[in-house]
Amino acid sequence: MSSFVLYTLSRTLRSAARLGTAGKADLASVPWRSRAVGARHMSYGRTANGARLVWVTGGAAAVAGVAAAAFTHFQRAEMATRREVVKDEEGSIAERCKAFMSLPVTPVEQLEKKKGEMSARMEMLIMQTQAEFCRALEEVDGGKFRVDHWSREEGGGGISCVMQDGKVFEKAGVNVSVVSGYLTEEAAKQMRSRGKVLKGKDGKLPFIAMGVSSVIHPKNPHIPTVHFNYRYFEIEEEDGSKQWWFGGGTDLTPVYIDKEDAALFHSVLREACDKHHPKYYPDFKKWCDRYFYVRHRGETRGIGGIFFDDLDSPNQEEVFNFVQSCAKTVVPCYLPIVRKHLNDSFTQQEKDWQQVRRGRYVEFNLVYDRGVKFGLATPGSRIESILMSLPLTARWEYMHEPRKGTKEAEMLEALRSPKEWI
Repeated sequence: MSSFVLYTLSRTLRSAARLGTAGKADLASVPWRSRAVGARHMSYGRTANGARLVWVTGGAAAVAGVAAAAFTHFQRAEMATRREVVKDEEGSIAERCKAFMSLPVTPVEQLEKKKGEMSARMEMLIMQTQAEFCRALEEVDGGKFRVDHWSREEGGGGISCVMQDGKVFEKAGVNVSVVSGYLTEEAAKQMRSRGKVLKGKDGKLPFIAMGVSSVIHPKNPHIPTVHFNYRYFEIEEEDGSKQWWFGGGTDLTPVYIDKEDAALFHSVLREACDKHHPKYYPDFKKWCDRYFYVRHRGETRGIGGIFFDDLDSPNQEEVFNFVQSCAKTVVPCYLPIVRKHLNDSFTQQEKDWQQVRRGRYVEFNLVYDRGVKFGLATPGSRIESILMSLPLTARWEYMHEPRKGTKEAEMLEALRSPKEWI
């Protein structure tokens, strides 16, 4: 987890030109930028003005058009996944903290004093997301998360929640990180070289970076692996003004193709995106397919989801609301799938294929994942949190290629040619 916030510094150096705040509140009038294609997309539409929806179930609407049998599976799973969720940002900070896995990284009294500031609101959101997801996983597994606190000498720290060798999950990690400090002069120079005018106080530029990140590796090969990450970065200049951006996404990595699962997963994400902009889901889905690509294998890591970075328009409140909607999907887009397959039987051959696919997961994370690479190369990083995303077990077979016509070959074809699932 510490890797992504440290990597945030590296991303900032390359994305300085986009750190400014858009001045218009109407999304229809503001172009947004996608780094993945290096071009500005002109997208039109208006944001929803109604009350925010809180995702607490998988929702039958998410699987509209899917076979009736699939609906029955998910309906049962959704009923088992229902839970009470405190309304967003309602109540005192201290009262809301009682529902978390632990106290936040920032002292409660400090969060109370700045509860209206984005950094405090985002820290509360990632703590709430961690708690809701961990409790949902504990409910289905029957095990408990180990909660570890860690601190960073330069400022801040994190909370790592890990469950290993459970009944359902071989390894599950849900981490929160909140770090702060000063950008180095070299970092500031690189940012200025990209056209960003930064004026630090006495040559210093304070920053804060935070986020929640999770990777879940189940035991049963018919239950897919899931990953999500939602993050926020902020720089304070000499005059007290702040430059900021958000990033994140959620993606699914199954071992076997289940079109009903894929439709549910992507439908939940699309509905969250559509509440804010009609182009978010299609564009961020394509971005996800491009990012999670294992180039030396010529295949994607999984069946995608959404991925975005450097999002700073149309305004801070709108982007935060979008990130909040995305964070609210992590339970309903995944837990119904887990419950549906809890009692699925599997063969040793299917377990071996899961191990091979986990090997590909490891390859992507260690070879291509920018947050992991940056974290491993950064002195003072918390290695245990960085490598939390790796499975307990994996397998590499020499010249492995599944036989044509098999379920394994079907999976590989989907990874080599990304598809539209809804």
